[in-house]
Amino acid sequence: MIDKILEFALRQRVLVLLGALALIGIGLWSAFRLPIDAVPDITNVQVQINTSVPALAPEEIEKLITYPIEVEMGGIERLEEVRSISKFGLSQVTLIFEEGTDLYRARQLAGERLQAVLEELPPGVTPKLAPITTGLGEIYHYTVRYAKDAKSAPADPIDRLRELKLVQDYLVKPALRTVPGVTEVNTSGGYDKQIVITPDPAKLTNLGITLNEVADVIAENVSNAGGSVVEKGGESVTVRSIARVQTTDEIANLPLKFAGRTAVLRVHDVATVGIGSGVRTGSATHDGEEAVLGSALMLIGQNSRIVSARVNAKIVELRTKLPPGVEIETVYDRTNLVNATIGTVEKNLFEGAVLVIAVLIALLGNWRAALIVASAIPLSMLFAMTGMVRYGVPGNLMSLGAVDFGLIVDGAVVIAENIVRLLAHRQHQLGRLLTKQERLHTILTASKQVGTPTVFGVAIITIVYLPLFTLTGVEGKMFTPMAFTVVFALVGALLLALTLVPVLASYFMTKKVSEEANFAIRFAKRLYLPALHFSLRMRWVLSAAAVAICALSLLVFSKLGAEFIPQLDEGDLAAQMIRTTSIGLGPSLELQTAAEKLMLEKFPEVTHTFARVGTSEVATDPMGVNVGDSYILLKPKDQWRKIDGRPITKDELTNLMSKE
Repeated sequence: MIDKILEFALRQRVLVLLGALALIGIGLWSAFRLPIDAVPDITNVQVQINTSVPALAPEEIEKLITYPIEVEMGGIERLEEVRSISKFGLSQVTLIFEEGTDLYRARQLAGERLQAVLEELPPGVTPKLAPITTGLGEIYHYTVRYAKDAKSAPADPIDRLRELKLVQDYLVKPALRTVPGVTEVNTSGGYDKQIVITPDPAKLTNLGITLNEVADVIAENVSNAGGSVVEKGGESVTVRSIARVQTTDEIANLPLKFAGRTAVLRVHDVATVGIGSGVRTGSATHDGEEAVLGSALMLIGQNSRIVSARVNAKIVELRTKLPPGVEIETVYDRTNLVNATIGTVEKNLFEGAVLVIAVLIALLGNWRAALIVASAIPLSMLFAMTGMVRYGVPGNLMSLGAVDFGLIVDGAVVIAENIVRLLAHRQHQLGRLLTKQERLHTILTASKQVGTPTVFGVAIITIVYLPLFTLTGVEGKMFTPMAFTVVFALVGALLLALTLVPVLASYFMTKKVSEEANFAIRFAKRLYLPALHFSLRMRWVLSAAAVAICALSLLVFSKLGAEFIPQLDEGDLAAQMIRTTSIGLGPSLELQTAAEKLMLEKFPEVTHTFARVGTSEVATDPMGVNVGDSYILLKPKDQWRKIDGRPITKDELTNLMSKE
């Protein structure tokens, strides 16, 4: 089989070169479409059901909403686990499905079950499925705010936040939801603009009016009615009853009673009507001030770098359409992290490739053969990226960073070195340069001699990664992409070694070939031969020493520390500020803004801060109002303060922040 592949490659050399060009084209196309993120997404297959409950206590929410939903969800196909949270304002039920379950089918089954439980829930309660995203789905954060010199900004801070929330809900959010790859736009902070009617219990009692009567009158005047159409004079005229109140004054003037009074009793006689807001379960801050924070959530399986770029382009477009004095400021963009990660991977891969090429030139002694072998590095990476796109394997720091160029060129080195050896030997025998047919025959013979060992060598290396494919759950999501990437690269390198390397040798190894050992090989042999003779004389002593070293290494290994994944440092800080569970949202915000102002004042390394306090509009992270997720954005490290003539470390900076 291996010999036939080699024979076919050298008979159809042009076809092999065309195949290499096709690999370059397809590989580059795949490279631009490969989903890339900083770290693997280890989120399991889950469906969240969120129910907003503005009035009930957690005990009632658990009994009346959470428990009935949990019971109804039992028995769904491939359901593994059900967990829930019942807290003021929110009921959240999370369904965990077996790995490999189609997420959209799981959501469909959960949605069908929800329809059956709606009748059992309290009136006005509507459960909703959470967006189709994961824990890494928050790819873009921005704030909507008034410019410092905005003349249209309301004087009252609450009014400002209320108006900004309207801009977010009716302008920014609908526009961002149209961006391909965005499944939802979450909002934290601000005040919902509501018409609030506050009855006076004493006046209601004196006038003999109940609260339900007031509510019924208002409910009767908040909708229009249709009256079909009337045909007159050959035209069709739509008939409707416009009875919906539009302003607070119209609500205040709604009549409550007519009989037995000199004047009509109206709503403003028994209640105060004004603009207000509902009870909030969360808010947001930016640079020590309360703010309206928006978050773009990425659809599961999308390319975070591409989607972030699309969101940023839409934000730039929206800035030209905002009301006067309103602006959008980007506070976090996942593209920066992904680009930094890609830059790190590219730098390491490039340095590794240059090092491998330098070693090949030094050891092979033939720069043409070294470059032929080195060509397997980029081509095998393009082959691996093509396989990753085809089978949905994402690229990240672990999967791409695990590629070892030394392993990739292993098979190509063996075949190329044997080709150089036989060509030199054949030229020496004949005392002249080889003809085309002689050269092809010699290259085929050299390739066949080492073809089988090469395949077995690469196969043994590949087998080492096979156990990783058996991992499941979090471990599988973390390490399986790495195994796929390495195996794809090894398979591609082996195919290139058996086909492209002999073909390129037949085109470029036409000059005189020398097999003389270069300086590096001669120097290595001078060190190696005495060591080899000594080892053969003292083989029992060295064998015992090897066993002892192996046993010692096992003892040392048992005492080593361990990390689940390498630490990823994007340059900024995330801090969670936790306060007493009984605190209200207002005092919690006061402490949060005070802490942010302190960081901006005391630490010149900090450029910006923003935070989410409590639960956002879409409860992807149902925190209490006592918890604030703070993001601290820092300057480049070369601009940090110095201690004893050296830059301060990140650990020292965080310790100073904690102490402050």
